[in-house]
Amino acid sequence: MDNEREDFWEKQSFVVITDNTKPAMKYTIDELTKRGKEVYIFDLSTNPDIGDIKSLDDIPDNVENAVLGITTSDPADFVQSLKTRGCSNFWIHWRTETPGIENMRDPDIQIIKGKCPMMYLGKDFSIHGLHRSIAKFTGKY
Repeated sequence: MDNEREDFWEKQSFVVITDNTKPAMKYTIDELTKRGKEVYIFDLSTNPDIGDIKSLDDIPDNVENAVLGITTSDPADFVQSLKTRGCSNFWIHWRTETPGIENMRDPDIQIIKGKCPMMYLGKDFSIHGLHRSIAKFTGKY
C-alpha cells in the first residue's frame, strides 16, 4: 500500500457511524461489504435500517476501524467512546471535522480526516476514480 489512507481499508472489521447526511457513507458500507469486510452500522438518523446497531454498547469490542460521516453529532464523542472499546483507527469524512476532532491529540489512535472514503474505495471508472486520479495528479491523494 502507498499510504496510511490506503492501509486503513485493508483491515477486516469496521464500524460505520452515519446519520444519513453524507451519501458516501452508504457507498462506503456497500463497498466494504462487497470486499468481505465485517461491517457494523450505527445509524443515528431517525430511520435506521433493521439490523443496524442502536447504541455504542452494541458495537463489538476490538473493531479495528471506525468510519464516521456525521453532521448532527460531534464525531469526537464517538472517537473517545470507541477507543475505550479497543478501536484505534478512525476516518472522519471530509467536511464533518469539528473542533473536538481538530484539537484531539492522542498518540494511541490514528485519525484520518479531510478525505472522502470513496476516493479510496471507488472503482477506477467512476466519479470516485476520476476524483482519485485528479488527487494523485495534484499531490492531494
